[in-house]
Amino acid sequence: MKLLLLAATLAGLCMAMTSIQPEKSSKPAAPAGEASKPSFRILVFSKTAGFRHDSIPDGIAAIQKLGKENGFDVDATEDGALFTEDNLGRYAAVLFLSTTGDVLNDDQQKAFEAYIAKGRGFVGIHAAADTEYEWPWFGTLVGAYFKSHPKIQDATNKVEDRTHPSTHHLAEEWKRHDEWYTYKDNPRSRVHVLISLDESTYEGGGMNGDHPIAWCNTVAGGRSWYTGGGHTKESFTEPDFLKHLLGGIKWAAGIAPWTPATPAPTQTADN
Repeated sequence: MKLLLLAATLAGLCMAMTSIQPEKSSKPAAPAGEASKPSFRILVFSKTAGFRHDSIPDGIAAIQKLGKENGFDVDATEDGALFTEDNLGRYAAVLFLSTTGDVLNDDQQKAFEAYIAKGRGFVGIHAAADTEYEWPWFGTLVGAYFKSHPKIQDATNKVEDRTHPSTHHLAEEWKRHDEWYTYKDNPRSRVHVLISLDESTYEGGGMNGDHPIAWCNTVAGGRSWYTGGGHTKESFTEPDFLKHLLGGIKWAAGIAPWTPATPAPTQTADN
């Protein structure tokens, strides 16, 4: 009798245990694809009113590919009419890709000045320094204006600051084949120099041995990053150059924080 009672008790316990269900989570499921949403958006501007680089399409394609691979959206335009405060407000950074000459009218310039003043970013590639010579504010933003260049050739880049997101992957010396700009004056006193050229390694250097070629700065409330590289189509297939560019974009967009050991003077851009 005792054995029968014990068996019945054990059977009841087993049935009770099998009826217990796991507690359902009260948290709603994340929307499908949420993890892949772009973290920011940039505008690539490539309007030219002077010399036009045949590498511009390669540059746009390479930057769009960087966006797809690194979680940000890229819009590309040559329409200055898109430079309004409302439209620019959609972007974390605006990239001037080998622009040349006078590319924005007065209203568009004012909108861009207001955009940078709100703490947004500027990225300049190569001939961005050959742009808007009659707009002093832009000259301060880009850091220096183009003066001349020798033939396309190999040169040794000296990486002066390897802590920046755009240079941390580079060795102290970086040998590249490109078109090496000489600038109208030396920007070193106004910007934080990231890379300079060793003028003894190529023909035609025109800056008396102190030749910045990539730099960054805080200007008029925003962030500015510039690289003199990017003349050739091949630049936009070079892994190290693309990493250099990606780091500059992320820093200018405020996605990759960085503080220099010795900050450059903060520039107040002139109108």
